[in-house]
Amino acid sequence: MSRLFATLVAAVLLGSEASGKTVTGLFRSEAARQENGQFITKFMFQGGNGLVVCRLENPLLAAQRESRLLLYQDLDSDLDNLSCSQRLSRAHFTIPLSQEEHNQTIPPHSSPSLWRVLYADRCTCQENSVTHSDVRFTLLMLNADSAGNPLEHFSAEETGLHSFYFLLLLAYFLACCIYIQPLCQALRKGGPMHTVLKVLSTALALQGCSALCNYIHLARYSRDGTGFPLMGSLAELWDMVSQVSMLYMLLSLCMGWTLSRGRKPQSRPLQWEQSPASTAVAVGGVITQGVLLLWEQFSESDSDHHSYHAQQSLAGLLLLALRVGLALLLASILYQIISTERSTLKRDFYFSFTKGCFLWFLCHPVLVLMSVIFNDHQKEKVVTIGVILCQSISMVVLYQLFLSRSLYWENEPQGALLKTAAATNTRITVRAEAPPPDRKETQRVDAVRDRCSWEDSYHQGLPGYHDDRMIRGHLLQHTSSDIYLQLLSRWLRET
Repeated sequence: MSRLFATLVAAVLLGSEASGKTVTGLFRSEAARQENGQFITKFMFQGGNGLVVCRLENPLLAAQRESRLLLYQDLDSDLDNLSCSQRLSRAHFTIPLSQEEHNQTIPPHSSPSLWRVLYADRCTCQENSVTHSDVRFTLLMLNADSAGNPLEHFSAEETGLHSFYFLLLLAYFLACCIYIQPLCQALRKGGPMHTVLKVLSTALALQGCSALCNYIHLARYSRDGTGFPLMGSLAELWDMVSQVSMLYMLLSLCMGWTLSRGRKPQSRPLQWEQSPASTAVAVGGVITQGVLLLWEQFSESDSDHHSYHAQQSLAGLLLLALRVGLALLLASILYQIISTERSTLKRDFYFSFTKGCFLWFLCHPVLVLMSVIFNDHQKEKVVTIGVILCQSISMVVLYQLFLSRSLYWENEPQGALLKTAAATNTRITVRAEAPPPDRKETQRVDAVRDRCSWEDSYHQGLPGYHDDRMIRGHLLQHTSSDIYLQLLSRWLRET
């Protein structure tokens, strides 16, 4: 797994190309001739007045070549099928480049609209022409702010992401302050779920690092339109590592139980299994998802911000199909576990675990389907924000599930003895030298027995119901681990 993570690091940091709305580059006459106009960038202007600012380092050379910028409102889908001269004549705005700085105001529209910027000169539509030197430029694309001034670097589909990542970081910080101490205690305690809690903690920490990198990138982007491209790459890296870590954990838990259920005790299903078969399945799923994530990054390398949630490529569609397939696979596995389990407590545990898995895998495909009802400038924000929130909620659900059932999965000698008694329905006698339970605990166990007596009369005849098991389950939920053994022994002797 470490080698796979190292490959992800190298590929994302070295292969990604981030561009902002302060675009710096070269006007290439040869590229404009080959492409019938050199593509520079695209930008979604809001309904208010937008502004395009172009600054040249060599305006004299640009004037000699009759250089010009062409602005197209991205509504014509047949531009690529037109001839060179027809394509250049279809531009909504033409900005002649003969001075050091040029400004072009975009008229207001009733709704946000996407615009493309192309470069052309007098040699663009000529097959045989002399190659000229390149002209360095800086292009600024600005939206109107709340006061109507063209000072906003964010495109219409990016507005609000900066504030969202700030609120997300604030929520992570508050949750860390509240839950860091009980989490550390659970990690120090150990047990069968120790590895699961470590993977969950790592995945959540990586999600927090991704949010922090995105916030830093967007904070800088709001000021200069460029941001920190390295931070954007790191944000995607941490998010991809978090995705593959969670996938490896969930597949290891579920596939480990399925592939070894013939030899694993039924009292300990859904535990981290290190068999070769389950490890091979988990690693295969992780490699497949990692390859698709990297493929999508390269196919979307011309996007303005690092966000693989937009799903506009074949790799993105395959990634959605993989998530749906994994959700169906885990559903079939968990159905086998639940259908063979007779304990009410464990069935509740598996149902909660299934909800967390479905929320993690299906939130992305469902949000992509739901985004079709939104406008173009809202789709990416809905999917991006929705996926981050749903996956964070999924991790919180799994956290609460494993931490709240820490006694249920306890791996201490007492815990093993109690689970053995619960699984075999045998009566055990334990002689403990600890002091007898106090009066409050005695009253509590009496109340539990009364409730179990009522439930026994209500649930008689239901399959899988055992009075002994239910009483032991109530005792385990409502008493501490130290006193539970004493109360269980006393109740067994009385009955």
